[in-house]
Amino acid sequence: MRFEGIYTPIVTPHDDAHKIDRSRFADVAEFLIKAGVNGIVLAGTTGEYYAQSMAERVELMSLAKEIIKGRLPLIVGTGAMSTDDSIAYAEAAKAAGADAIMISTPPYAAPTGRENALHALAVDRAANLPVLLYNYPGRTGAEMDEAYLDRVGRSPNFCAIKESSGDINRLHMMARDYPHIQLSCGMDDQALEFFAWGARSWVCAGSNFAPEAHIALYKACAVDKDYDKGRRIMTAMMPLMSVLEQGGKFVQCIKHGLALRGLPVGPPRRPLQPLNKEERRTLAETVDVMDRTIASIEAEG
Repeated sequence: MRFEGIYTPIVTPHDDAHKIDRSRFADVAEFLIKAGVNGIVLAGTTGEYYAQSMAERVELMSLAKEIIKGRLPLIVGTGAMSTDDSIAYAEAAKAAGADAIMISTPPYAAPTGRENALHALAVDRAANLPVLLYNYPGRTGAEMDEAYLDRVGRSPNFCAIKESSGDINRLHMMARDYPHIQLSCGMDDQALEFFAWGARSWVCAGSNFAPEAHIALYKACAVDKDYDKGRRIMTAMMPLMSVLEQGGKFVQCIKHGLALRGLPVGPPRRPLQPLNKEERRTLAETVDVMDRTIASIEAEG
């Protein structure tokens, strides 16, 4: 499977009682499809999978597939604390008709590279689908190191990696030593660097509410190879990326960003709390400036 373009780790809308709002989920999915994203990732960090029951996650797999109707690929995350649970999610994803699965490191256990690879290979065998790896040591506590990459590389299903370590040396290492694993940007403020090093896709939470900006950067860099334009677009996007990462309120910012687009998706699940008034104002102003700046850049051709 080739990963090309913008892949959105879709949010999970909630009602005021923190129950999943399936109607709003459909609204967001339709919004993303019409905006032109290239794929939807279910059960990513932005989707708050860690706060959902197994029954909820499995139901969302079928719901997403039903809504998408084959119009773009559906990648389903299998993240869980144990290998057995990840296997169950992989099997459910295959049964639901997922096009690929995403495999991350089980959090908290801090497995060695070998242990982590054996986990991934077990999940891979359960689904036998294309695999997008998700390296996010800041959340999981363990790196997908060379020992891991060498071992999982024995399966042809491991075709791409969402690299979210933030370590620019990892980007260089992946591009140089593992060219058979497609690079997908997972660190938003390094998107320009990822594209320069050959990445052809970007898994970006901000595309939930600002797909146009993310698509514009992807097209400028990965399609048109116009890095002068890409730098200008990236410069316009950097303030938003700073706001999203400040204060540990990433998911809350993404959800409020959708509200700014006329798609309210409710609160995050506890322990997370919604943005306060000042945080909402700052996000709205930042998005407004970004949108106007990128529109001006695009108008210049």
